[in-house]
Amino acid sequence: MEADFSEMRYELQSRDGLWRRMQLECQQLHTELLKIKEYKDMQEIQIRCQSSHVQLTEPPENKNTELLLTSESQERQREELNKIRNHIYREEQSHCSEQERMKTEISDLTEELHQKEITIATIMEKATLLERQLKKELETKDKLLAKQQLLEFQYQVVKSENTHLKEMV
Repeated sequence: MEADFSEMRYELQSRDGLWRRMQLECQQLHTELLKIKEYKDMQEIQIRCQSSHVQLTEPPENKNTELLLTSESQERQREELNKIRNHIYREEQSHCSEQERMKTEISDLTEELHQKEITIATIMEKATLLERQLKKELETKDKLLAKQQLLEFQYQVVKSENTHLKEMV
């Protein structure tokens, strides 16, 4: 039972470590998403600045080409950002479901461990009670044995007196 107890404790510790690693990974993904958003915002600001600069310096036909290229670039960036968001959302969902599963499993293991502890305590109580009963029985048997030996000795004394008296008679 102690080996099972140790094994469960080790299992709980390893699952706790796994859970913490998953939380760290989720935080890293959030940080990465924030960096990507910042990068996207910076690019949009640069594009706006460039487009306003282009408007001032370039002829109208080049502006249309630049606007078209800029809008295509923005569209690709939006698609990439959406892909990243979807990926992070799936990872978060997977992480949350894994956390819930691990919480349930840890709860089940904790309950099982608690039940085993109760069982061990009950067995220990019964063992203590049986030990006391055995001690009492041993004491009683020791007393009976001592009494029997005394009676046997007295019998031998009486027998020897009888033999002696028979010889004298």
